[in-house]
Amino acid sequence: MTPTFKSILLAGTIAMMPLGAHAYAAPKQAPVAEVVAAPAEVETEEEPSVDFDSEAYAAEAKAKMQKEMDEAIALIEKMFDTSSLPPVEPARLALAQKTMTALIPAGSLEKMIDNLYGKMFKTIMGEFGGQSDLMLSIKTGVESDKIETLDEATKAKIADMFDPHRKEREDQITRVIKPLISEVLSDMEPPMRAGLAKAYARKFTAAQLNELNGFLATPTGTLYGNEWMALQADPEVMVAVIKAVPPLINKFIDRGPQIEKDMKDLPKEKQLSDFNDKDLAKLAKLMKVDVKVLKEQRDQWNSDAVDTTEAVAVEASADDYAADAAVDAADAAADAVDAVADPAYDRSNWSAADLKRVEDLETAYENASIAAQQAAEEAAANASKRSKSKNN
Repeated sequence: MTPTFKSILLAGTIAMMPLGAHAYAAPKQAPVAEVVAAPAEVETEEEPSVDFDSEAYAAEAKAKMQKEMDEAIALIEKMFDTSSLPPVEPARLALAQKTMTALIPAGSLEKMIDNLYGKMFKTIMGEFGGQSDLMLSIKTGVESDKIETLDEATKAKIADMFDPHRKEREDQITRVIKPLISEVLSDMEPPMRAGLAKAYARKFTAAQLNELNGFLATPTGTLYGNEWMALQADPEVMVAVIKAVPPLINKFIDRGPQIEKDMKDLPKEKQLSDFNDKDLAKLAKLMKVDVKVLKEQRDQWNSDAVDTTEAVAVEASADDYAADAAVDAADAAADAVDAVADPAYDRSNWSAADLKRVEDLETAYENASIAAQQAAEEAAANASKRSKSKNN
């Protein structure tokens, strides 16, 4: 599969995860209790300590990740099947490989990721390094809106009281992560060149590849080859892209009523209960099963059907629930627009009290939504039971 811009960013994210994952995900050891020395003449038997097996934990995590990645790769291979593609002409492939060497010189991916994550990583380190309003509020219990009135020098002194070696700690994390990212991205470049070389060899003729290589050999072409990938994550590009998000969301909101109408106009999907005997015979032949099995399933469907009045009531309830969900989705989209356009919606700027209040309400809302859905399902089940008892 040809690596995409999104997959490259994903690789950068994964490269940054291990250290943080160990810090937050790994189980922490319980504090060691104070040991009182026994008298010399009394022999005590020390209980063996149960240590966290970091190697076993890492092996289990890697095995789980590998399984998930294998499934994802299999899906991608199915989506982008290359087995039917004709073989690439060796001469054109050689020209395309030369093109990729110029377009993806060593260090290209690292340069692009550094453009994207450089400032982001420094910002995250600053936020969680102990000097941010949020972290100081968590550590001291003082409201963040009071902490934000302090100057940066004072905040730094407070943070240093909790961790005098925090700057050394940040530098150490950077020293660990930076080489790791470089190593991972260096490993990605060869397969990326190989995949793109095959794609270019199929897309461009030998003459066109020669023209491309001629351009890439010029001073301007060399500069382009060195910079084109990094420029995709240039600050100017990233700001322009994020500013384009609100109009995009607005388009979806504006088209919502029409999309909903179009969906309602489509015929409803058939259920097994809608199949007549002829349809069931055809279905059984296709599925290579006994038609009796399908008939039993169809009859079960019909016997479980609710009476008309109760079914309409349940459907109306479901429609109301869906309508509320649509409104909530529109509100969420509007909130997303506000979050992009107005820094006041950035939760990192909220006080700890405000953030907790919002998150508590969101949790309550989510629980209520789940409860409403469960109640609708229970209502339908009860209606079905009443229908059966009436028929009996």
